[in-house]
Order: sequence, then structure tokens, then C-alpha cells
Amino acid sequence: MRVFLIAGEPSGDALGQALMQGLKTLVPDVEFHGVGGPRMCGEGMESLFPMDELSVMGLAEILPKYFHFKRRIRESADAAVRLKPDVMITIDSPDFCLRVAKLVKAASDIRTVHYVAPTVWAWRPGRAQKMAAMIDHVLALFPFEPPYMEAAGMDCDFVGHPIATQPRATAEEARAFRTAHGIGDAPMALLLPGSRRGEVTRIGPVIGEVLARMTQDMPDLRAVLPAATPVMGMLREMLPDWPVQPILLDPAETDDTQKRAAFHAADVAVAASGTVSLELAAARTPMVIAHKMNPLTFAIMQRMILTDTVTLVNLVADSRTVPEFLGPECRADLVAPAALALLDNPALQDAAMALTMERLGEGGEAPGLRAARAVLARL
Repeated sequence: MRVFLIAGEPSGDALGQALMQGLKTLVPDVEFHGVGGPRMCGEGMESLFPMDELSVMGLAEILPKYFHFKRRIRESADAAVRLKPDVMITIDSPDFCLRVAKLVKAASDIRTVHYVAPTVWAWRPGRAQKMAAMIDHVLALFPFEPPYMEAAGMDCDFVGHPIATQPRATAEEARAFRTAHGIGDAPMALLLPGSRRGEVTRIGPVIGEVLARMTQDMPDLRAVLPAATPVMGMLREMLPDWPVQPILLDPAETDDTQKRAAFHAADVAVAASGTVSLELAAARTPMVIAHKMNPLTFAIMQRMILTDTVTLVNLVADSRTVPEFLGPECRADLVAPAALALLDNPALQDAAMALTMERLGEGGEAPGLRAARAVLARL
């Protein structure tokens, strides 16, 4: 069996690696071609070109590389058509991947699969119809997504979210983390201002003020901030201006085990919007979501968004127990009382977090293997 895969960023590389492992389990003689990062290459792919050429965010960053991107799109499509694989699987990165799939469909009858459904349930529902012109089958991370894809004419299988089956920190590891950082039995807040520079610029100062307000009411409160690599330098420059200093975890010195232990050890988290809410739910850490964006972007999204919440735990559990403060409501005087309320009543979100993980596949078969089974079943 011959499979052509394309991933354009690290998260897609991780999904691709797990899928490739699943395919090798089910079809030992499978061969892989396409574009991927170090994880996928470690499973036996020789990437057509370095995946990090595609890891560009934002219009201002993409425009200077527009013609280079177009060449890579054509190069990838030509390679797929030439190889005539049994299936082509594109992973997230829709701006690149779907353009490749469109060219492949125009030149061949190769079956196309896209891993990670677009968020048509949140905004721009017309994307599903456009996608159906070049994609035959979608692998969905969330259980509520298949009906949207099927209504547009594509096959769709929910295969589970990777976070639901990732390792969990033990109580012993959480205690060891607290001891190592001198926290002991004190209440602990986890601060998660995001992993992109724009996020940290807008949300960081608000979270710093949230910490100051929480500490006024709870003087023994300790705070931990696990930094993402792209924003570590920014945070080192920003934190001295905060009224209260958190414990900053340097990603160069913090492995996944320590990060999981920090999540498990925390009593409450104040986090930017995103997948991190699922990581917190997996650790059963109560959370408040605080997110601030460009005012114009927020105004446009307010007009286009189709849901009354952006927090994945709320959406998956069909609950609204996670408070969120977005745009102009992302203010310390609103966020801090919500976080303190969770410290007073930490069980408020227990049911929603447990249901979220159950619905995403906790305790079940690994998503990569489920995805592999879904791909093979539809061929």
C-alpha cells in the first residue's frame, strides 16, 4: 500500500506520526511519501522539502513567500499524481493542503482524506461545501463534527482527540513538582497567556494584573507560568513589570512530564483560548478563559461566529461551566473574581471536564490507530 501525506506544522506532524504508526500496525508493508516534519520522517517518510517552510502564520508573513508557496503546492501535487498512491492524506494547514488536493483531484482520481475538520460549526460554514470539491473523506477530532461534513457530501469519521489518550501526571508527580518549586500545600494558579507573540502581548499584562488581584485576596497563592518556546524571551522581558512574580518554567529545561505535573498540581488556571482548555480538562484542573485580540478582528468575529462560546470544554460537554472573558471583557477585575470562585468551589467543572474527555476518547483506542482504521475502511 502506498500513502501520500502532507503536514504543514508541528501539530500536524504529531497527528501524521500517530496515523502512520496506526497504518503500519494494520498494513505492515505500507510505504509513505509526501511532506512532513521530524516525527513523520522518523516513521519512514522522506519529505519532499522541509515542513517548516509551510509553518508561517499571518497575512503579512505569507505575502513575501506567496510565489514560493505556489511552487511548493504545485510540486506537492505533481509528486502525488506521479506516484499514484492508494490514498492522499492532508493534515490540517488547509491553506496549503486543500490547494494541493484541488490540483490532485483535477488531474487524477486519487482518493483524498483530510485530517482535522474545519471549524464550520463556529464560523464560515460555507467552507465545508468548498472543501467537498476536493476532499472525499474527513477525519474529525470532535464528535459533533461529522454531521457538518456529511451534509456537504463528504464521508466523515470521528477518530478521537490526541489529548484524550496522552499520558497523565500522577498525584506523586504533582506533589514532587510542588516540592521542587517550594510551593508545598499552598494554593497554586497556572497562568497560560498563549504561545504566539500577539497573544502574549495582549493577554500577558491582563493575566499579570489578575495574579496581583488574586494575591490580594489570597496572600499565600503561588503562580506558575509554563512558557512556550516562541514567547520565552518576551515573557522574560515582560514579567519584571508584573506586580507579583510567578514561577516561570523555561521550556528548554521543562520536559513533557514536568509540564503535565504542573497542570495536575494546579488548583486553578487562567488561560488563553485554544486547545489548552482540553489539556486542562485532561488534568482535571478548573479553568477560566481570558482572551484578547485585535479590536477589529474581534468585531468581525462577533458578527460571524455561530456559537455562544469558544471554549472547547463547553462545546464538547455541551455545557457552559467554563467562564470566558473575551475581547473587551478580558479585564482583570472580571477574570480574577471568577478564578477565586473556582478556588472556593473547585468541583464546579468536574462533570464537564470528565464528560469532555470521555467524549474525546479517554480510555479508548489511540486516535492514530482509529484514524488508520477509518482510512482503510473507506478505501
